[in-house]
Parts: sequence; structure tokens; C-alpha cells
Amino acid sequence: MSSTFFIPAVNLMGAGCLSEATDAIQSHGFKKALIVTDKVLNQIGVVKQIAALLDSREVDCVVYDGTQPNPTTENVAQGLALLQANQCDCVISLGGGSPHDCAKGIALVAANGGHISDYEGVDQSAKPQLPLIAINTTAGTASEMTRFCIITDEARHIKMAIVDKHTTPIISVNDPELMLAKPASLTAATGMDALTHAIEAYVSTAATPITDAVALKAMTLIQENLRTAVADGQNLEAREQMAYAQFMAGMAFNNASLGYVHAMAHQLGGFYDLPHGVCNAVLLPHVQRYNAQVCAERLRDVATAMGVDTESMNAEEGAKAAIQAIQALATDVGIPAGLRELGAKEEDIDVLTKNALNDACGFTNPKQATQEEIAKIFMEAM
Repeated sequence: MSSTFFIPAVNLMGAGCLSEATDAIQSHGFKKALIVTDKVLNQIGVVKQIAALLDSREVDCVVYDGTQPNPTTENVAQGLALLQANQCDCVISLGGGSPHDCAKGIALVAANGGHISDYEGVDQSAKPQLPLIAINTTAGTASEMTRFCIITDEARHIKMAIVDKHTTPIISVNDPELMLAKPASLTAATGMDALTHAIEAYVSTAATPITDAVALKAMTLIQENLRTAVADGQNLEAREQMAYAQFMAGMAFNNASLGYVHAMAHQLGGFYDLPHGVCNAVLLPHVQRYNAQVCAERLRDVATAMGVDTESMNAEEGAKAAIQAIQALATDVGIPAGLRELGAKEEDIDVLTKNALNDACGFTNPKQATQEEIAKIFMEAM
């Protein structure tokens, strides 16, 4: 069985690589960039820092800072209008998953026309998006290097999953100096998002030896560094290791896909406008308990990667240990215990379940679930 491995052509990693990134932008010959970001990064001066570096390399820029935490179809339309009015020849996303996804939506429609909802699903576009350079400021989503783009459809109150080879950035940038002093809650949520990516990719039916290797290493790095990054936001070593971890988790799921954790989390985020990483973190152990029916041996590997001594454990015992390790890490970094704490309501489970099953059609969970089983997982996570 053949497989395809997607990754940006150039990936810059490590403290101080931001300067190299702007050199690379200049070398491509771009003259005017649309920077897609959020208001916080603009207000604290990060956008000004990027703009100054670009200006020193004779690259002009305009800024769209309206990206919401769960980027919407309206965000894409607003950014696209600004790009077209200023005749930008490239897009630079600056931030975490939200600006990256918003920028992908803008760049994809800029090149292909129509409306962002036209591209929901897998490989619906005809040609590559406008060139996108993704500068990351959080360690979690890996959207700076994936072909996944998640946009909230405000009319339908759902998150659209756009999985398209044409949304892959041409350059990804992970400079941990941009990740220092991020709030503990954001660090925890994005770190648990990365752990979810690694685990869902590892138990995926589309996993390969390549995705297995990076997924397991990502789990180990997250187990070893996330608590420190949350407790001490200025710890550059922990930030850098988390940057590598989330990137490797992205390499894994970008090619092995995801499962029911994400299918369900997308519905919670779209319905209640909740943080994606927190939703993933709450759902992760419950979905893996369901998956353990068919992939206990793989989950034992997860436990081993997360530092559990599994030598004397059988597959079922190892799977339980993995779930316990996940829950322990989530507790230690302050993740809420259940969905009720996030505002989820039992009366909404029916519609959440139906939408999750539709979303899951593009994913590769190891065990196919019925509507009743998904509803049960939602209830267990409440």
C-alpha cells in the first residue's frame, strides 16, 4: 500500500531563526505581504517586529489582525478583501493555529476564487494557494506546517475541515523566542493539542513507520517538557523542545490523519466557541478508552513513550496506563476535568454527535463508531 508524505519545503527551527525566515521571504522576490494575525500579537508589538524585519529587506506589508480564536468564514472574507485591495503577492501568518488557518483560507480563495466553504473536504481546490509563510508563536496546533485548515461556518455553527495539499505553507518558522511568556493556560491547551495529534496519528489506520517514529518522539518530548513550559513560561529550553514536539506531532497527523477526538472537538469548538486544545485534552482519554478495544498494543506503546515502565504489562494493562498518563499530565497542567466545566450541555449531545460523525468521515480512527457510541463518549467526558 502506497503512502504520501506532506511537509513544507523549508522548515526553520530554533532560537533566532526568525531573521533567517525574513531573509528567505526576500529571496523569493516577494514585494508585498498580507500579515494575518490577531489583535493581541499586534498590540504587544510582535507584528511591528516582523514588519520592521520585512521593511529592512524591502518587503512591504499590510496587516489583518481580526482573526478570532476560532477563525470564521467572515474572517477569511475580510482578510481576502484587504489582500486584493493591496495587491499582495504573498501571505504571512503570525500566531498559533487560528491565524495560520485563517491565512490558509485567505490564500486558498485568493488563488482559486469562490468562497472558503467551496473547499470543505479533501483536496477540493484546483491549484496551490497564494504563497504562505507561517510564523508560529505557540507550540501545539502545528498548523504552520500542515495541509489542514479549520474554519468555523457561522451560519451552520460547525467547524469546516479543509484538508488540501494546496494549503501547505512554503515555509514554516518555529522560533521559541516568540513563544516565551505565553500564558500558562494557552501553553497547556496547545501542548495537549500536540499530544492529541501524536496519539491520534499513532493509533490511526493510516500510520506508517515514518509517522510512528515522529509521533512517539513527540509524546516523549511533551511528557518531559510540557509541565515545565506551563510552570515557567520563560524557560527557553522547554519552549524549544515543545516546538520540536508539536512540529513532529504535526508531521505525524499531517500524513496519518486524526480520529474521533478531533471530530468531536471540532463540534464543541464550533457550537460553543471553545478553545480547541482544551476540548481535545478533555476528550482524549475517553476516546482512547474506546479505541483500546482494538489497539491496546499501540496504546501500550503510548504509555512507554510517556515514561511508563510497561515491560511487565500486557496490552490491556499498558493501554490503561497510557490513559492514566494522559489524565495525569492534563491534571498537572490545569486542564478542566470535564466538558460541563466548559459549558457543554447534555441536551446538545445529539446534534454534536451527528455532526461529529459527518466530520469523522475524513479521519482514520482505528475503530468505527456508531452514533450511540459517540454519544456515550460525549457523556463520559461530561
